Amino acid sequence: MTIVALAATAALAAACSSEQQRTTPTPEPSASPSVSESPSVSASPTPGPSARPGQDGGPPEVAGAVARNLRVPWGLAFLDDGSALATERDSWRLLHLTPRGEGWRTRDLGVLATGPGSGPSVEGGLLGIAVEPDGGEDPRVFVYVTTAEDNRVVSATWEGGGFSEWEPVLTGIPRYDYHDGGRIAFGPDGHLYVATGDAGQPELAQDQESLAGKILRMRPDGTPAPGNPDGDSLVYSSGHRNVQGLAWDDDGQLWASEFGENSYDELNRIEAGGNYGWPEVEGRAADNPGADADDYVDPVAVWSTDEASPSGLAWADGRLWLGALRGTRLWEVRIADDGKATSTPHFVGEYGRMRTVVATPEGELWVTTSNHDGRGEPAQVDDRILRLTW
Repeated sequence: MTIVALAATAALAAACSSEQQRTTPTPEPSASPSVSESPSVSASPTPGPSARPGQDGGPPEVAGAVARNLRVPWGLAFLDDGSALATERDSWRLLHLTPRGEGWRTRDLGVLATGPGSGPSVEGGLLGIAVEPDGGEDPRVFVYVTTAEDNRVVSATWEGGGFSEWEPVLTGIPRYDYHDGGRIAFGPDGHLYVATGDAGQPELAQDQESLAGKILRMRPDGTPAPGNPDGDSLVYSSGHRNVQGLAWDDDGQLWASEFGENSYDELNRIEAGGNYGWPEVEGRAADNPGADADDYVDPVAVWSTDEASPSGLAWADGRLWLGALRGTRLWEVRIADDGKATSTPHFVGEYGRMRTVVATPEGELWVTTSNHDGRGEPAQVDDRILRLTW
């Protein structure tokens, strides 16, 4: 069955996640890549750690574009047959990307019908997408959407090149014009992780009864996953402002990228039950006078908001890769054996705003540009899904 556009969706004002809330001016992109050791804000260049066994360690190169002329591609997920599904935030379109010769074919699956209807939102819309693992030829597909009442996760079965009827899995996630979160992914444990924003109400990030400002962990039916800090709660970690990226390394460790406010964007190592400090802390506890470091988990790496505005996050080739919107670059982050992070920027200013980053089944990277979101300068072929190799 194919998707039918049941109703026209409201036009969404376009802007980068959380950037409307910042007061820091945006500088010109730096001319050449540098290396910085974290946690400190992009200090002077320092040598990075040596590559781990089996880690190539080479810089990424753009091998071509999988798709062009898109409008704010936000979510990417792969099916077992090697094809991929993508979402467009503002148009609410779902796309199917299939190999064709040396390139890829983009098929428009139509506009997602959201039930109660979409509502106007700057950062909301059709956001993250995830495919249930081990689903075979007819897996369930999950997407994170913004409706007039809330943010929610809905699912449908992929069958015959289209979708069954979309049904709600989790509703009631607070929504706002900004800080809607939206990244979803299945972890190595088979459970679905959902990143939410604080919905413009920072105090909700510390409220354990609220779904806002959290990383949630649940079964595919929307109930709390076994092993959650509170067995009756979906909350896996709290104190988040606006998580936009989730990735697991080879050891099964969960990492998350997060928007700060005006000073520090973050890369966090996620611990079950961890409190990451927002709104009491932005960045490290030591950088916030009066904050008790024992109460919160410090980020592993921080950047100035001009260098990052982090969105998608992926693990590939023994390294983390983080897309930067305002920073118009791709950050490569190496984690040393002592837990310290060293980051290197790539493609600074070359492709504009870089949003979603995913590792392909072949071990490459796909990265989406986001130059049509109202804060970029679109090239004639934007937005694109770029294919990276090394």
